[in-house]
Parts: sequence; C-alpha cells; structure tokens
Amino acid sequence: MSLRTVIADDEPLARERLRFLLKSDRDIEIVAECRNGSQVLTALKTRQIELLFLDIQMPGRDGFEVIEEIGLPNMPMTVFVTAHNEYAVEAFEVHALDYLVKPIERERLEQALARVKKRIRLEEAFAAREEISSALEALRSAAGRDSYPQRFLAKSGNTGSVISVTDIEWIEAADYYVCLHVGGKKHLLRESIRALEAKLNPNKFVRLHRSAIVNIEHVREIHRDGRTEGWVLLSTGERVRLNKTGWQKLIAMNGTL
Repeated sequence: MSLRTVIADDEPLARERLRFLLKSDRDIEIVAECRNGSQVLTALKTRQIELLFLDIQMPGRDGFEVIEEIGLPNMPMTVFVTAHNEYAVEAFEVHALDYLVKPIERERLEQALARVKKRIRLEEAFAAREEISSALEALRSAAGRDSYPQRFLAKSGNTGSVISVTDIEWIEAADYYVCLHVGGKKHLLRESIRALEAKLNPNKFVRLHRSAIVNIEHVREIHRDGRTEGWVLLSTGERVRLNKTGWQKLIAMNGTL
C-alpha cells in the first residue's frame, strides 16, 4: 500500500515534525507540503491524493473552506490537526474520524495511520466522508463565538484524560501549565492561566488571584483576612487564596456578603 500524502500546516516546525515522524512508515509517500488553504486546494486539484493531514486553522482559506471548495465526495482520507485540544475533544468524541493534537506524538500518529489504512482496506471511504461532514459541523459549533469548551484533553506522556469542565473544582497556575483539580486528582494542561481564563464561562469560573481560578459551584465559604487578602473554602475542603479583586468578583457574582 502506497498512500500519496499531503501535509497542510502553516507552522514550519509542525510540518517538519510530522514529516520526520512519517518517514518511518513505508506506506506513506509525501507528495506535497502546504502552508495555507490555497496551496492545499492546488495540491488536491492537480494530484491524486489518498491521505491529507489538514490543519484546522490556517491563514487565508482554513480547513473548513478547503473541504467546502473541494467537496466531500472528492476529499481524500483526512486526519484533522489542531492545537486547540478542547475543540478536538468536543468535535470528535462521538465521531470515528481521527484527529491529532499538537505537538504530535509518535504513538498517537501511528494509531491514526493504522485506522486510516484499515478504512482504505475495507473500502470505507464513503463512510469516512460522511464523518468529515459530521465532525466539521461539530467543530464549527464548538468554535463558535458564544460557546465555551465543555471538555479539555489533559495529557501525561502517552496517556490522555478527557476532563469535563463542570467537574473542575479549581485551577492552579504551574509555570507554563495549569493544574486542573478534579475529584482529588491533578491534571496538567499546557496552557497559561490567562489564556485558559479567557476560554472559560465567566458566569461559572472566577479568578481569585493571579495563580488560581475556582468553579463557583464548589465554593462553600468565603473568608476575609483584612482588606486585601482572604480565602475560600471549597466543597473538597481545600482552601484557595483570594485577593481584593477576587473578593470583589465574588461579591458581584453572589450579591452582598
């Protein structure tokens, strides 16, 4: 089996890593690398392509527009690539179509390739195109302006854990990561606390100080120590520090205390 393959990603390092990982698979023949949607369209219209690694977000035409212009009946087997793991989990948890979250790991890529080859052998290309359509709509819905992620994918080595946002009790800054506290366990997510705060529903999560965000559903008591400091008691029994701004946010959300 020889799969004529296209890598589409606007990040040079991401393309380089994927190319390096694919070199060890004798069934893969990389015939083009594209850095934007226009180049992907050219590659798909001028060559016979069996496999496409498609970045969802690219300058110019993005992954959505590429699929729309080519048309589902004409699309090759497609593996989505994304840096936004919450969108991937939301879109694909009920869809069989595969996806890769950056930075791509060898073991995860091998799993995706195994699934692609199995489908091709079983001549399931039509079913795969239907899955692309379903996943595309789910991605659009998950990425909408007024929506908030419902799940996060926290990775530890080769293991990924799907974390429901509603189960998160509080979030702690940890250098270039955040630590999600869920049911007595800790899960690391490669995200700054500032970036994560912007993604969360402000009616459900409040930042108490520069290093902590809490789920207000788990706040049981609020204590004030002087004018500028304090702490909250969570349903788990944990105490989380709170500054003046955090106190004001809680008052605004809960009324006069």
